[in-house]
Amino acid sequence: MDAPAPPPYRRIVDEIRRRIDSGELAPGDRVPSTRRITQEWGVAMATATKVLTTLRQEGAVRAVPGVGTVVAEPQRAARTEPPRGRRPRDTDTGLSRDRVVRAAVRVADAEGLRALSMRRVAAEFGVSSMALYRHVANKEALVLLMADAAFEDVRLPDPAPEGWRDRMEAGARLQWGLYQRHPWLAQYLSITRPQPMPRAMALIEWTMARVEGVDPVTLIHMAVTLLNYVRSTAAGFEDDLEAEQETGMDQNQWMASMEPVFEGILQSGSYPMYAGIDGAGEGVVTLETMFEFGLARLLDGMEVLVGRRSAAGPGTVS
Repeated sequence: MDAPAPPPYRRIVDEIRRRIDSGELAPGDRVPSTRRITQEWGVAMATATKVLTTLRQEGAVRAVPGVGTVVAEPQRAARTEPPRGRRPRDTDTGLSRDRVVRAAVRVADAEGLRALSMRRVAAEFGVSSMALYRHVANKEALVLLMADAAFEDVRLPDPAPEGWRDRMEAGARLQWGLYQRHPWLAQYLSITRPQPMPRAMALIEWTMARVEGVDPVTLIHMAVTLLNYVRSTAAGFEDDLEAEQETGMDQNQWMASMEPVFEGILQSGSYPMYAGIDGAGEGVVTLETMFEFGLARLLDGMEVLVGRRSAAGPGTVS
């Protein structure tokens, strides 16, 4: 008797795996979205969602906030507990503050800041959590070190933009890229209770270095306004990462599952603005498009302000 045919979702999973194994889809490439799967294979949205969920569970793909589901890099799975039959070591041979911080950053990047704990980081080294306390005082101190280390990775353009607007835009994009690499970082930072992070302060100083003709109070308001715009927009990266872990669906899958509900709302005729983009396709409104639109408008406003202040001379915030 012939073996039963595999279910539709499994056939699609196998086909996408074939594309990955053959190199047709390389690490970092986006895989077909749920909508694309329904169109290409003629299956229901639930089946398409199961395809991506299965691929993610098998480690073939991963979700990147603000980008979508991409082919995962081949890597050794992180240990969340010591191998069976082996107890965590109390010794910390080979550990250092830098190694602990870097391991913690990797955990937070992959799993979110809520998942971070001293025990979770210790598991990366196969040691007890007590071994980490020889290098960092507590989790709060660890996260501060992580944030400062993340800013260390920023590479300033050389040569730097000369114009003040180009410099501010470049600084904003450096922050945006940093938050994409470290989704937890934006939500950790605070403008009301700023942490002492010299590397972050250096980036902001560099960003504002070409603004002239305004008083120091206005300048710091400009700096914090720009910082907070980028930070608050990028906070969606961590929100999306946590939502995926809770629901098992990436952003595209979740939006696809909500599509029938939104369609019913839009058909009421009470929301013409939203209805205007219905059917416009994926990627019309994303964190990336919101960042680009808002950054341009924010700098437009700054340009008016700088022009007025330069003409009037140093003054006060108004």
